[in-house]
Amino acid sequence: MFRWAIIFAVIALVASLLGFGGVAGLSADFAYIFLIVAVILFVASFFLRKI
Repeated sequence: MFRWAIIFAVIALVASLLGFGGVAGLSADFAYIFLIVAVILFVASFFLRKI
């Protein structure tokens, strides 16, 4: 999940540099969503392994 977040963040950065605002915004949103999901899954797996 972290890999997908980084990939979409890079796509958003490149798209914004090239002037594609819509693609950059959508890619940034996807990167944010993937990052939040990855952090939630990481924290959940960390606590579930301790039980």
